[in-house]
Amino acid sequence: MTSPHEWLQQAREERWGLLVDLVFAIAWVTFVDLLFRVLEGPDWAYYMFMLLGIVAYFVFFASLELVDQDR
Repeated sequence: MTSPHEWLQQAREERWGLLVDLVFAIAWVTFVDLLFRVLEGPDWAYYMFMLLGIVAYFVFFASLELVDQDR
């Protein structure tokens, strides 16, 4: 187990990554919510799109890493 000091130090080192994760999550949930308010889609599709946010997150950031490797 890590001590609180080590956890805090690690959080400070990764703060921009955490912030980007939070912004992506807020943007995805807002987009899906607005889309389904306008289209009035079924509940199962709404939850499916929310789960697809997990896939979209990993695909988006994996593509960013591939672009960085190509440079």
